Amino acid sequence: MKFKLKVHANSSREKLVKLSEAEFEVWTTEKPIDGRANKYLEKFLRKEFGRPVKIVSGFKSANKIFEFLD
Repeated sequence: MKFKLKVHANSSREKLVKLSEAEFEVWTTEKPIDGRANKYLEKFLRKEFGRPVKIVSGFKSANKIFEFLD
């Protein structure tokens, strides 16, 4: 299953908001330098959903598409 994610990197807080069944918005304190925010997001989302995820699209964008790995 794929889902859309709007990322607010370098924020002052950590927060995940569900906008719809397939859309989320996340705030993270990690800076978007050298892919650190992307790596952190994969770890953060794995913890939130209890399943591993990976970025499919949007590696250098605030709008990303993730999918669950099964």
